[in-house]
Amino acid sequence: MAQYELMYILKPDLGEEAQLAATEKVQQTIEGAGGTAEKTDKWGRRKLAYSIDDYSEGFYVVVNFQGTGTIANEITRLLNINEDVVRSIVVRGDE
Repeated sequence: MAQYELMYILKPDLGEEAQLAATEKVQQTIEGAGGTAEKTDKWGRRKLAYSIDDYSEGFYVVVNFQGTGTIANEITRLLNINEDVVRSIVVRGDE
């Protein structure tokens, strides 16, 4: 299994319950695809470098996880569909 890091930005106008639900959904997606989420780090609300969909801020979340190569593609696909996610990126860590 490879080591991955996922960073995604949630819409800033989501409530705390919706943010919690979105982060749990991502974690369930990782585990459902056969991966293991090791650490979820919520950076909180931060200013974006440029406006995205008329948002100047976003709620940042970083997840470190292990999984196969197909898990990164599946997570990217699902986060692109999710309307609560403004941006996301999956990066493979060094071995």
